[in-house]
Amino acid sequence: MIAVSDMTLDELRAALAPQLAANAAFDGWSAGAIDSAADAIGADRDVARLAVPGDPVAMIDLWFADIDRRMVQAFPADRIAAMKIRARITALVEFRLDLLAPDREALRRAAAILAMPLNTPRAARLGWRSADAMWRVAGDSATDYNHYTKRAMLAGIYAATIAVFLNDESDGEGDTRAFLARRIDNIMQFEKAKARLAGRKDHRFSLSRFVGRLRYHAR
Repeated sequence: MIAVSDMTLDELRAALAPQLAANAAFDGWSAGAIDSAADAIGADRDVARLAVPGDPVAMIDLWFADIDRRMVQAFPADRIAAMKIRARITALVEFRLDLLAPDREALRRAAAILAMPLNTPRAARLGWRSADAMWRVAGDSATDYNHYTKRAMLAGIYAATIAVFLNDESDGEGDTRAFLARRIDNIMQFEKAKARLAGRKDHRFSLSRFVGRLRYHAR
């Protein structure tokens, strides 16, 4: 294991990312969280501040990127190969929820920051990146419009699931998992409908309307 003092800035960022979330619950997404994270891993505070941007959204970005990395590491191709696509997506989202669960208050604060109008474009990029990471791990190799529709749908579902998750007081987040299962059913139904409608030039599908129905459908 590399000593903290010998880490590159990139390695230090990766080491600090989960600690940022652990401390953001108390210090907010602020310089204070960077200092506390540095103390937690034995890093110099000044070096940690050099490695980690002080902008709250950039700090949240660093944490979400760490979640993406850990997901990729946890699901090598041989682990996921035998699963059907529905099971793959479900497993990937639930794995992320399990990683987020210990830092639910930090996630709540992050969601509030990302919901600010000024941060909406950056929040959308983060959601897209996570959806893209999940589809890539799931084995999706589409390069046509399916590449974009799949990611747009999953980004919407993931965001909606997070919203339910933040307020879920059921045992084992059962309400969140049930909500996720229903939303993934929507994806499967859409894929079947899309296959049936392939080649029909008179069909005009509205992706934004469909994603909106997924996201705001009654629970």
